[in-house]
Amino acid sequence: MQPQELKNRQEGATVAPGLVGGLALRFGAIAGLLCSAWLLFLHWSGNNPFSPKQIMGLLTVPFIAASSQWLLRRKMAPVRPGVGRTLAVGGLTVLLAAFLAALSVWGLAQVVGEPTLAQNRRELMEITRVQQNLRPKEKRNAQFEKQELAQAASLSPIDMARGTFTWTVLLGLMLALPSGIFLRK
Repeated sequence: MQPQELKNRQEGATVAPGLVGGLALRFGAIAGLLCSAWLLFLHWSGNNPFSPKQIMGLLTVPFIAASSQWLLRRKMAPVRPGVGRTLAVGGLTVLLAAFLAALSVWGLAQVVGEPTLAQNRRELMEITRVQQNLRPKEKRNAQFEKQELAQAASLSPIDMARGTFTWTVLLGLMLALPSGIFLRK
């Protein structure tokens, strides 16, 4: 190993922990706030904020996570951040964004109250019925379809927040993992 390369690695090792956490915190908060803003926009524009339209706001998370990884790479130059650091900053960004998005769904559900939640359940049951009718007859199961409708009818704010958290993590990691691998160099 060349002396300059060794020096760069040592500098990167001392700067990286604070940089990874700081970038993840900053970008995760931005992504979570964007998801919350989209939720509020849907509510204020007369749309159901808990509908599948919510996913449009969640789609910002993977791009913001990739941006945090790109900025880590730029800030650590000429030292390469490595796959561990890039995946850490992307993963932490996604987790913080998912937590904030889920918290905003739960909070909005508490604020809007039961009438809006009942409307959401009715819409979800209608979507479920349409999906059930689209299934081929040989794949239909009456007991399973009954369970699906019962689950849609009993959806609580905690269930919606859990679903938002799960979808945010899945969507976020779908881009954060590959970009973390490609942006390590």
